[in-house]
Amino acid sequence: MKNTKLNIENRKGYKLQAYLELPANQKPNHYAIFAHCFTCNSNLRAVKQISRALSNHGFGVVRFDFTGLGRSEGEFKESHFSANVDDLIDVSNYLAENYAPAELIIGHSLGGAAAIVAASRLENIRAVATIGAPSTSDHVMHLFSHGPDDVVHMGEMEIDIGGRSFFVNEEFMSDFGKIDLAEITKNLRKPLLIMHAPFDSIVGIENAQELYQGAHHPKSFVSLDQADHLLTDKRDSDYAGKVIGTWVQRYFDPIENRILDTDGEQVVAHLNAVENKFTTSIQTQKHGFIADEPLGVGGDDLGPSPYDLLSSALAACTVMTLRMYAERKGWDLQEVFSYITYSKKHSDDLMIDLEEPRRMDHIKKRLRLVGNLDDMQRERLKEISKKCPVHKTLLEQALIETEII
Repeated sequence: MKNTKLNIENRKGYKLQAYLELPANQKPNHYAIFAHCFTCNSNLRAVKQISRALSNHGFGVVRFDFTGLGRSEGEFKESHFSANVDDLIDVSNYLAENYAPAELIIGHSLGGAAAIVAASRLENIRAVATIGAPSTSDHVMHLFSHGPDDVVHMGEMEIDIGGRSFFVNEEFMSDFGKIDLAEITKNLRKPLLIMHAPFDSIVGIENAQELYQGAHHPKSFVSLDQADHLLTDKRDSDYAGKVIGTWVQRYFDPIENRILDTDGEQVVAHLNAVENKFTTSIQTQKHGFIADEPLGVGGDDLGPSPYDLLSSALAACTVMTLRMYAERKGWDLQEVFSYITYSKKHSDDLMIDLEEPRRMDHIKKRLRLVGNLDDMQRERLKEISKKCPVHKTLLEQALIETEII
């Protein structure tokens, strides 16, 4: 996944800080816009996780800070609901002018409400996904320690939200009630995915029910069971991103995912060293996935490690080879499991006599064969497992040519 920093000027002349997340092949099939939650910013881990997951589905995703939040220009009191909608439209226009029109919009919390409204005004948006979105835009009023009347009386007031101070004015407070979100959702007539945690303590699950009941088909609901409102557990945000990426394919024409123009190589791996330690996006011609290192060595554990992938290649090649051999022989092999463990072991521990004892790469392979097989057949399958192409490659001294491009 490649990350490109953008500065998008909105209609008020403020520069909105944004990032464009690209697939590892750097050639998106479609573009999407992410609207973050109320008082949040584009660097919230859930935003980054979901954007990363969508990029693995071939999307270029713009995540940005609303006016007055994060590193975008302006003041928070100017980041009222209508201004958020305007920012989304301005970002969409920027994408259309500089890249390609956005076709998917994702919104988290109040950003989900803004996403629905923006989608109703943007012809290029073909699908909408919301996460923990309210059914009425004034749901945030209970977060304020002072009511609208206090702000009107004083003209401007400092409020505390989640331990952070923000200044708001009368326009900010009154703007929440101007939008009939239920009516807009009813007339949206675009594929809508509503995701919500059943025990969301910030925006109750009844909001999802109201949005879903009011919307027309095609509409879908996915429960984010056990998740909190901000999706602080990375497993929840990763799941949400994968579900959105899979769901939206139903409504977009399939496009073959092309690899980088690197003389027809089979795989590309990309690591953004600015934002990630070890998290690496891997893209083949048709498939994308993540590799990482465990938490214990400083990684984020978002995917298998390089040696996990090496072991996976051997395990997959082994079971495929045994399946083909048994089928050709007409043997009753119903299931096959290949358990692989990679480690470093000393030659003395392996009972290998070397002139210079040393630590060696060691791969342990265990097979489980399910079916009506006699001892001869099982032993033969064990020998055949050693003849799978990846097994043979690992035993040979492969020549790896490296060049800078």
